[in-house]
Amino acid sequence: MNLTIRPATPADETVLAAFNTAIAWETEHKHLDPTVLAAGIRAVFADPARGFYTVAESGGEVVGQMMVTFEWSDWRNGWFWWVQSVYVREDARRGGVFRALYRAIEQRAAAEPTVIGLRLYFDLENTRAQATYRALGMSDTTYGMMEVYPLPGRDAHIG
Repeated sequence: MNLTIRPATPADETVLAAFNTAIAWETEHKHLDPTVLAAGIRAVFADPARGFYTVAESGGEVVGQMMVTFEWSDWRNGWFWWVQSVYVREDARRGGVFRALYRAIEQRAAAEPTVIGLRLYFDLENTRAQATYRALGMSDTTYGMMEVYPLPGRDAHIG
């Protein structure tokens, strides 16, 4: 598959929203509130401190996306980039789209002296994804993940 990897722009909002909706359904069987999702995507474009989206195109169509957010590590005095909101259109899967997106982010991170690593979280039952991440050079950590969401008294914005 011939791919072009590029930064997403506000013109990509519709496809980013569609892909994020698909991610939520495929991974968690969640329906996202379209208004909240659109506002969340726009917020990323409005404030680069929140993160950035990168997309993969084939034949002039977006076939994959990846969002990066940032975590400061005081222990290591550097930034971890978190790979999130990864989606590859179903008809483009197993075609190297994720690999191309990941390598582009890895190269961009390596060019930034204050970025010290990449991280992502995954569904523990998604062994195929885990194998893909390991094949790209990622390794398992001893960290787990917990959350409180929504905060007490707030709406979850998903159903």
